[in-house]
Amino acid sequence: MKALTIFDPEIAYSSIDDKNIFSFIELVRSGIQFKLFKNFANESPFSLNEWSNFLHISERTMQRYEKEKRKFDALQSEKIIEIALLFKKGKEVFGNSENFNSWLESENLALGKIKPKSLLDSSFGLDLLKDELTRVEHGVLA
Repeated sequence: MKALTIFDPEIAYSSIDDKNIFSFIELVRSGIQFKLFKNFANESPFSLNEWSNFLHISERTMQRYEKEKRKFDALQSEKIIEIALLFKKGKEVFGNSENFNSWLESENLALGKIKPKSLLDSSFGLDLLKDELTRVEHGVLA
C-alpha cells in the first residue's frame, strides 16, 4: 500500500490536523524530490519560470535539480507544501481548479486590486490568501 502525500487528491485540505502535520514537517526536513514536485507543478497553471520566482531560485537551478534528480532544500520544500495546501483549499472553495486558477489570475479588490498569484512568493502572502479564501468560503467578499 502506497503512502499518501500532500499532493495526492485523496488528501483534502480539511483533513490536515495534528496527526499528519508531523509527516509534513518530516517531508520538509527530508526535502521534496524534484520528480514529486514536477508532478504537482504540471497540474498547476504556472510555468517553470513562475515556480522559480515563488521558490526564489533560478530557472537554471531548477533544471539542474531535475537533471540531477535532486531534492529541494527545507525552505523550498516548505513553500511547495504551502502552495500545494493553498491549491487544495482553493479547489475546495471554488469547486474546481479552473475556477480557482481564474481567481488567482484576476485582480482582487479585497487585496488592493492585485492578482492573488503575485502573493505566492512569500509566507505572508500565502497566509493572506488563505485568509481571503476563508472569507470567500463564508461569503464575506469585502
